[in-house]
Amino acid sequence: MSSTLAAPTSHLLEVKHSRFLVNAAPVETPADALAFVARVGDPAATHNCWAYRIGAEYRFNDDGEPAGTAGRPILAAIDGQGLDGVVAVVTRWFGGIKLGAGGLVRAYGGSAAECLRLAPRRELIVFAEFALAYPFAETGTVHALVAQFDAHKLDERFDADGARLHVRLPADRVDALKARLRDATRDRVRFSEV
Repeated sequence: MSSTLAAPTSHLLEVKHSRFLVNAAPVETPADALAFVARVGDPAATHNCWAYRIGAEYRFNDDGEPAGTAGRPILAAIDGQGLDGVVAVVTRWFGGIKLGAGGLVRAYGGSAAECLRLAPRRELIVFAEFALAYPFAETGTVHALVAQFDAHKLDERFDADGARLHVRLPADRVDALKARLRDATRDRVRFSEV
């Protein structure tokens, strides 16, 4: 199970008189990530380099630094910390001493990694949704087990054939719930993906 940041966080690092301020936050969509970049970037700074990872989607930007020396190391820091749904912006104010490509990679990647390492985290829970179809006589059993597994009832309908319940619960509990429902109802509950 992966994790994300519990809240926005920041970290300041100084390398050879250049200041590197990292601002990072949890995000759910690329639009959220880009809005955060626009909000925390300092137009007066020399560079505002950034990266985000949201599931399989990622993007990074070197903002004028030599290619591959800023955005990619920031993304590597996010991935190296095992985070998902995270954006990080590293704002640099040039201090007069050139760092070279290796120094830039270490400064951008290192400041981002330190910020993310120190930040409080929360686990990301993957949810699954599916429908249960069952005879009326099994309604009490189904409701009791759904509640026991902390599943959320999203919709419930009744027709001439019985009941249909649309539920959402953590994906790691689905197999256990299915097994318990099959045992408790003598396999009279039918499952379908929603």
